[in-house]
This record gives sequence, structure tokens and C-alpha cells, in this order.
Amino acid sequence: MIIHPGFIGIDVSKHHLDIFNATTQHVERIDNTAQAIISTFELLQADPIKLIVFEATGSYDGSLRSALTSLQLPFVRVNPARARDFAKSIGLLAKTDAIDARMLAAMAQCLNLQADPADDPHRQQLALLHKRRDQFVATRKQELTRLAQADMAQIRDSLLDHLAWLEAAIASLDQHISLLIARHDSLEQRRRLMCSTPGIGRVISTTLLALLPELGQRSSKTIAALAGLAPFNRDSGLMRGTRQIRGGRRRVRQALYMAAVSASRSKSLFAETYRALRQAGKPPKLALIALARKILVTLNAIVRDQTPFKA
Repeated sequence: MIIHPGFIGIDVSKHHLDIFNATTQHVERIDNTAQAIISTFELLQADPIKLIVFEATGSYDGSLRSALTSLQLPFVRVNPARARDFAKSIGLLAKTDAIDARMLAAMAQCLNLQADPADDPHRQQLALLHKRRDQFVATRKQELTRLAQADMAQIRDSLLDHLAWLEAAIASLDQHISLLIARHDSLEQRRRLMCSTPGIGRVISTTLLALLPELGQRSSKTIAALAGLAPFNRDSGLMRGTRQIRGGRRRVRQALYMAAVSASRSKSLFAETYRALRQAGKPPKLALIALARKILVTLNAIVRDQTPFKA
């Protein structure tokens, strides 16, 4: 496949990056460090860059994202499963770092991928703090389960000590997160707008701030798909399957589901929507998922228009 100049695909690993440049049709391996990335792309900027694409790899692509943002270069992170599906669709079964880098550049060209919106470094800090808080909360849940099963006094004392430490650690992170949001007007304004919506409180608004920066910048269908709340048809021939949600950002979907549970018990239009769905025969969980999607679409419009929720 001929890949036009301007597209760059990068295979990311812990210690190095494999960079395919369609302008030169060559793959270069560099260290996965901020200094190496900036030095390389300062040279590559001599030729016009249309789009840089790489798979979302958690913390391994952090230096790359920061460097590209500082150089104001357009890039998009793609779901690894989507990239693998694209490779299969073009008959590319072999898999090496160099092949993957070239495949990602081809994917950018064939699918007309759009660059991710410029990220806020303060939001990146928020995402890291939020992730650590989630880790502590998950550990607390595990320790509470162990406490309920513990018989020995020594083990119970150990668990209680650890739980006390976890509570203090979570409270400390909550304080840091609140201060970070309060110190930056863009984050604080978005938080206030979201919290004007029934079902959305401090924890859920923080989750959306940290993990869904596209909120207010995408269409209602796209934002629902990003959160994994968009229903997909399963029809073929005479078969008509049940529409199901799949994919998306699991943690965002969990937060919105909890928002739906809260909103369904409130005295708001969302509660009326939930009751109408139930009266129409929808099972409780399905009705809550539909309500979560409605809340998300509403939040998307609120953040886009910078207008608080109106009952």
C-alpha cells in the first residue's frame, strides 16, 4: 500500500519507539524519552506533517504525548483493538514493531483519522491523581472483603490499620484534586457546569474531567461511543438482534451509570425519563443505561454551550 507523505505511524513500547515516516518510507527506532522524541521531531518538522498516529498504551506513551503537544504537532491515539482489526482488514497478518508503525500510518490515511484535541497539562495531572485514587479505592474494597472473612485478631488489626491508612490517603488525594481543579479556571468552570446536572456530584464530575476531555467537543453520537454507551445493531439477513453497547471507556461508563442511579431517584426530568422507560417495559438495568446515555448527551451540550443545566 502506498502511503502519502505527511503521515507518521509510531509503535510504542516501554523503552523505545519505532517511527514510520511516509515522506521517507523508512522506519527509525529511538529511545522512548522526552529528549530523544523532541530532537527527532524537530528534524521531522522540516517536512509538513499531516497526522501522527499511535496506539493508546497507558503510561508508555506519556512522554510522546507531552513532546508532541509541546511541539504543537497533530496526533491521535487509537484503540489497539481497532488498529489490529484494521491490520486484519488489509490482510496484514505479520506483526513486528516496524510493520505496526507502517500499518498505523496507513490507518491514518485510509480512515481519514482526525487529530485529538489539544490536551491541558493540568487535566493530565488530574488524570494521574484520579487514577491513583481509584487504585486506593479498589484496594480498600479488597481489604474490607478480607476483614469480613478474617478470624485471627492479628490479621484483623493489620487490616484495620491498613484501612485507616487508605482512608487517610484517599482523603489526601481528594484534597489535592480539589485544589488542582480550583486553581485552574477551565477545570473549575467545567466542574461547576457538570455539577449543575442532577446525578452529577464531585466524584463523578472529577472522573469526567479526568477521563473524558472530549466532552463538549464531539457530537452526541461520538461522545456516547467514546463512553461505551452507544447502542449497536446486530442485524443480519432475517435475524434481528438486540441492540447492545460495547467498547468505550469503562471507567467513564461506570461513573455515568452511578449518575443514572442517583438521577433516577431524584425529583428531576431524568427521574421521569427513567419511570417512563420502566413503564414501557424496559428492564431496570437497560433503563439505567439509557438514562446514563441521556445524561452524557445533556452534559455534552452543557459543556459545549457553557450553560448550566435547566430543569
